[in-house]
Amino acid sequence: MKIAVASQNRREVTGHAGRCRRFWLFDSSDPQLRPSELLELPKEQCFHDLAPGIPAPLEGVDVLIVGGMGNGLAARLAQHGIRAVVTDEKDPERAVRLWLAGELPEAVAGADCHCHH
Repeated sequence: MKIAVASQNRREVTGHAGRCRRFWLFDSSDPQLRPSELLELPKEQCFHDLAPGIPAPLEGVDVLIVGGMGNGLAARLAQHGIRAVVTDEKDPERAVRLWLAGELPEAVAGADCHCHH
């Protein structure tokens, strides 16, 4: 399973997915569960600019973990078979471990989005 974590600053889970262009990629089959790569998208490939699509590099992802997103983005991701997980957890590796253990508290998509779409 391929898991992406939005992390614009490369250290924490990004609070708003719409403008994020950096994503840590994890493979759940890796026993160390370390990020396999940092995906860096050009500015024009952020979620806001690609509406109603999603960035092609994320099409193979099964799960996207973010700190916040709107309901529209969650629906777009679902159309591409990507499960959207919204969390308050800041550490990307811990967020992935918690999700895989079924212990990651999920927030409601759109609850933290104040971007006035």
